[in-house]
Amino acid sequence: MALSTRLASALRPVLAALRWAAPGQRRGLSGPPGAGHTLDLRGIFPPLTTPFSPTQEVDYARLEENMRRYASIPFRGLVVLGSNGEYPYLAPRERLEVVSCVRRALPRDRLLLAGSGCESTQATIELTVSMAEAGADVALVVTPCYYRGAMTSAALVQHYTEVADASPIPVVLYSVPANTGLDLPLEAVLALAQHPNILGIKDSGGDITRMGLMVHKTRQEDFQVLAGSASFLLASYALGASGGVCALANVLGAPLCQLDRLCRDGRWQEARDLQHRLIEPNVAVTRRFGIPGLKKAMEWFGYYGGPCRAPLAPLSAPQVEELRGTFSANGWL
Repeated sequence: MALSTRLASALRPVLAALRWAAPGQRRGLSGPPGAGHTLDLRGIFPPLTTPFSPTQEVDYARLEENMRRYASIPFRGLVVLGSNGEYPYLAPRERLEVVSCVRRALPRDRLLLAGSGCESTQATIELTVSMAEAGADVALVVTPCYYRGAMTSAALVQHYTEVADASPIPVVLYSVPANTGLDLPLEAVLALAQHPNILGIKDSGGDITRMGLMVHKTRQEDFQVLAGSASFLLASYALGASGGVCALANVLGAPLCQLDRLCRDGRWQEARDLQHRLIEPNVAVTRRFGIPGLKKAMEWFGYYGGPCRAPLAPLSAPQVEELRGTFSANGWL
């Protein structure tokens, strides 16, 4: 059962003290150079798909099976209950069970980011506290969007400020305009970057100019920008992004971690060559075919994809053929 908002606020100073402890005093902490008081998000995070059985129940055994395979890939951590996890289709009880299942299977040196964004501020706070209790290290909070016409910069700053004030774990902002129809305004991001419990942003919009401005204008803050797609990962790194939350990492996790390493080592020609081969497959499992395409591709690389939960429909035979052709043409199959 979730703690009340009042109790969450009371606990926050205690939990914050743990978060700001020196690296190694709490699992999952490893501060970046010069900033030993913040979580380090540098690296690749796959936003896990949620496996379902043929009867569309969450298949926790299959989730653990995928986790065992991901353990050999040098991810910085994992994201659960994001867009690719079919978060809107899961009941509250299922959301918490997924977090608990992944936390049990995840190595202790890897971070667990969990989606906790709801339409109301109160519901977001309550779910965020519950996610922390279930084992999440960071809350990934998507923009509320049902009343998008009323979601001004001021309204969004107020929403995220109240969530961050009450959250016992750090918060990462999440802007995904393709799904919400709402881009978190740059001025709101810059204001929220000053909050001590807001760690960064996952930006899936693909506007490189905007991402560069975020990095530049928050350089005095402990604020980390995560690219929300493999298609513009190299460009994001060139502008100073910390890492990436990339759907394609569910399928091609090792190559994406290799791209991350090449960029950090300054081997830009090799990084560019690899980035080129990732663009078309990434577009195929995101904009072109979405989660059904992502889950189908996972099966070709030894992971369990399985069905999506209705009303998301499986790919047709011609779509599967096109998807496979995209991976083959870029040398992955």
